[in-house]
Amino acid sequence: MAKLVYGLGLHTFTACKVYGAAAQAGIPEVMRLALKSERGFIVLPDIGDVIDLFKPSIILIVSYAYAEDFIDPFNPPVYSGKVLVVFNGSDPDFSSSELKYGRPIYIKGVQYRLGAIPEATLILYSLLFKLK
Repeated sequence: MAKLVYGLGLHTFTACKVYGAAAQAGIPEVMRLALKSERGFIVLPDIGDVIDLFKPSIILIVSYAYAEDFIDPFNPPVYSGKVLVVFNGSDPDFSSSELKYGRPIYIKGVQYRLGAIPEATLILYSLLFKLK
């Protein structure tokens, strides 16, 4: 995920609720990539902490099961202000308390949950570089 975030030109990758193998092996790898790329990497306890620190204008929670809106990658919406897009890197979906932080969205035309990296690829690319 960090390679994608940095490769799209974003400067900070933030992770929260990191545990297990990701916490032991993944965090040092991402930290090394961030330092080599001269980018930021932040680990916080939960989504609420991310929101408190970054104060986004819009919060999009990527959830196939609970999506209320669907983003068309070929005609994405244009948002103003800081946009926080939250992806789920684990199998269980977001909890109801996490879903309350923002607007649940998913990718228009997708038949089942793709997983965090494919979701991030489609959504971030389409929001950053409006496809024509």
